[in-house]
Amino acid sequence: MTDTTPDAAPAAPAKPQIIEGPAERTRRQRVGGVMVVFALIGLGLAIFTKSGKATFQLVSGDLQHNLLGLPAQAVGLILGVLGVAAAVAYVLPSVRRLVPQRYAGWLAAALGICFIGAFLCWAAAGKTFPLANQFQGTLNFATPLILGALAGVMCERAGVINIAIEGQFLVGAFTAAIVSSTTGSGAAALIAAAASGVVMAALLAVFSIKYLVNQVVLGVVLVVFATGITGFLFDQFLQSDADKLNTPKVLSAIKIPGLGDIPFIGPILFNQTILVYLMYIAVAVVTFVLFETRWGLRIRAVGEHPKAADTVGIKVKRIRYSAVLTAGILAGLGGAFFTVGYAGSFSKEMTAGNGFIALAALIMGRWHPIGATVAALFFGFATQLQSQLQIIQTPIPGQLLLMAPYLATIIAVAGLVGRVRAPKADGEPYVTE
Repeated sequence: MTDTTPDAAPAAPAKPQIIEGPAERTRRQRVGGVMVVFALIGLGLAIFTKSGKATFQLVSGDLQHNLLGLPAQAVGLILGVLGVAAAVAYVLPSVRRLVPQRYAGWLAAALGICFIGAFLCWAAAGKTFPLANQFQGTLNFATPLILGALAGVMCERAGVINIAIEGQFLVGAFTAAIVSSTTGSGAAALIAAAASGVVMAALLAVFSIKYLVNQVVLGVVLVVFATGITGFLFDQFLQSDADKLNTPKVLSAIKIPGLGDIPFIGPILFNQTILVYLMYIAVAVVTFVLFETRWGLRIRAVGEHPKAADTVGIKVKRIRYSAVLTAGILAGLGGAFFTVGYAGSFSKEMTAGNGFIALAALIMGRWHPIGATVAALFFGFATQLQSQLQIIQTPIPGQLLLMAPYLATIIAVAGLVGRVRAPKADGEPYVTE
């Protein structure tokens, strides 16, 4: 007798279960603990926010119009609660299973936005906070940091540690000031700054790749060399003949039609100097080159496993030379910002350690162009915020705010914001057998 019973419907495939290892669980708990602390601080600030409106100025210099008034305590409480929810969602394993691993970082980003928003509501309660100035200043401070961090990404992805970003900044700023002062041409100043950055990068490349000098020591030596030579030339020539040699023309802002008219963000992002626009382009180009081109693949290969790259025919030293010299262009342009992009004159040691801050942004960004850019913007935001809070007389020491980016860097290096690992062959000279 034939069995006519219909076959049972096939069972749905079981959803693969994500197994969390001990190291990953420990890291999640540590990150979650830090997030909970910041979330509770943000909520506490909201609770103690004075009643009344927090007024935010949306256009630079306009103190009468384009103002946004928000109920400070109510908005702060909403942001504080959302921040706590984001932190709890990150900590609880039952919730994390519902969030793909690649999106887990967005919970931390959401907490950061909520914390900053709650903090600003607390600081601006009953006052007017110059929000447009805050973002404009953030971009100004972050532009050289982004260019320097991108230079570091190019070098270290190829396996060459670039501690010399500070020196490249100084030489680029010095060269741009002289060329702009003598020619009156902003384009010539930028080209000269990029060329001087390449010269410094060539010293780094030759001594580290060909002569196998310790790259950390070499970077420090190059910074000292750049500090000494620019200081000597400043004393000998620029200081005594400042009218001819140290009066660079600051680059004029160029408004992009249409985009520059977008409310709030238009004047901030699209009414900038050519150097800022070059920074935008550099972020996109470096990201595309590293992850979408054959040259970028080879750069990453020689930075991770140069022996394997050499085995398949990649010229390791040639790739490293090209990456380091290209990075010199970016660092030189970053140095030019200090003179022709912002200050309008050169002074000794005017970069004030920004090259090392760019290096910290590189580490916080996990050696990725986008991550380094976000980290540099964070540094710029914190630097500008301390001056803005002093203007509205918030009872927080400015020095405490200046510490924030460096504390965040320590947290990042300690592994509390994710796996922080340099390219495997970073800093290791390659010797052919």
